[in-house]
Amino acid sequence: MDYRFQWCASLSAPEFPAQAYAQLCERLPHHTPFNHLAWLLAAEHSLLPEQRLHVLLAWNGDQLHLCLPLVTFRESRFGLSWTTLRHLGYPMTDRLALLCLLDEPGLSQALEAIRERLPHTVLQLAEFTNDTNTQRCMRHWAHMSSSHHCHLSCRAPYHFISAQNQEPHRNVRYKLRKARKRSEEIGAVIRRVTPDAASIGGLLESLAAVEERSWKGQEEVGIFCEPRGRWMREAFTALAASGLVRVVMLEHEGRCISYRLGLLHHGRLYDYNLAFLPEYADLSGGRLLLDEWIQWGFEEGWRWIDASRISRSGSTHQLHERMNGQVEHLRWSFYSWRPSGILMGLAHRVWEWRKQRRSGEAVSGEPLPGAGQ
Repeated sequence: MDYRFQWCASLSAPEFPAQAYAQLCERLPHHTPFNHLAWLLAAEHSLLPEQRLHVLLAWNGDQLHLCLPLVTFRESRFGLSWTTLRHLGYPMTDRLALLCLLDEPGLSQALEAIRERLPHTVLQLAEFTNDTNTQRCMRHWAHMSSSHHCHLSCRAPYHFISAQNQEPHRNVRYKLRKARKRSEEIGAVIRRVTPDAASIGGLLESLAAVEERSWKGQEEVGIFCEPRGRWMREAFTALAASGLVRVVMLEHEGRCISYRLGLLHHGRLYDYNLAFLPEYADLSGGRLLLDEWIQWGFEEGWRWIDASRISRSGSTHQLHERMNGQVEHLRWSFYSWRPSGILMGLAHRVWEWRKQRRSGEAVSGEPLPGAGQ
């Protein structure tokens, strides 16, 4: 198949094909709300001055077959400095599908186009789904690299919404009864919110105020902490205008004391963030609101509730109590054939070997056998 490759400097440039991009997303069933153009535009607007965006497009006739927005920047490790390419949205994007329908010759051409335009040491694609199409593309690029590494970032739990799964097991029912009793004693109530472009601004301010007083705000790791806050407000405002944002809130005397913020996309609710005021920690508001997600989904015909991403180790996400399965997130690193790429690939393998020797355990992310090692 013959492809025509094109570079854009911005997702908001006049030559960027927004309609063709939306059509490409729809042809790939594993695309997520973090592939939504509104999310990526907000990510672009939050880039640091030293970061540069380069968007690679591939066309067959008038049909878009690839959109890969790459950010270039310098980073240091092992006492060296080098150029890294990452997919736009890192590190706040929770799950991505590779928007690519290229065949194998097209994949080769795409990687060569990246190497020619953007000389780099490593191309790192994080939080990618484990669907068949993405795996096919990643394995092909792995064969074309001097070395590569596939790391399991996390296994995010999900709950399949059905009448059979509606009732949690006995231990969870007991915890929910206790949480409801505590909430009723103080008069706390749960509210469901589907914000639009007009109401999202005030809602986000309320959520940010809760997060600021929570441990996330105190440790400055929350989504509304700077420099992430501007990105989150712009992204959720645009996504609310498209009808994708959902919120469940626990309120006491008209004030939000706990919330869960999510994105509803093709029947799947991505549970993106939660926070609670520390003085109400004993209410178990997070568990109550998770149950409210499930009840809301059952009433409106959603199919899944997902933890859109969890901690790499020791996750205590409450969805583990009711999960039916898990979604793997993978981080792929492709080292170039430049001297720095060969050296960094070797250094990474030595580091992994030493880590394995120290721990005496298997490395969490293993290279594919025979794939460009």
